[in-house]
Amino acid sequence: MSDAAGLLLAPWRGTVLHEWTDYNGHLRDAHYLVIFSMATDALMDLFGLDEAGRQATGHSIFTLESHINYLLEVKEGTPIEVRTQILGVDAKRLNVYHTLHVADTEPVLAANQQMLLNVDMSGPRAAPFAPTVLPRVQALAARHQGLPTPKYAGRSIALPG
Repeated sequence: MSDAAGLLLAPWRGTVLHEWTDYNGHLRDAHYLVIFSMATDALMDLFGLDEAGRQATGHSIFTLESHINYLLEVKEGTPIEVRTQILGVDAKRLNVYHTLHVADTEPVLAANQQMLLNVDMSGPRAAPFAPTVLPRVQALAARHQGLPTPKYAGRSIALPG
């Protein structure tokens, strides 16, 4: 499922739970990563590394790096969704960009970029995507080729000057 821009529309949806909030009633910073991690799991399901696919291939995905930008407040009870853009792919890595939104709205509440690695679990060791998985990953990436680079993609942390 895609929106007009070709992004994966809401591979993950949910509601901000009470236990995810802090003393200010805001979504705790750690739970943003929980949400983005669940969106990555949903993405894995889309390209064939769901539970059955992991069993069949012996492969899984590990996160190598993750960056989060916290942009707007998110409060308890808010219906939320994550949208995902594939920024790049090679034989064994996937660069993804997730954005968190109030469900069915446009403002970006938070952004997350992840570098993911395909892993042969018999090692475990890095390995090319399985032949049953790679075409699906490439097809998703092709849908996103040519989309604008998201505003917060590729950022690093540094003090000015």
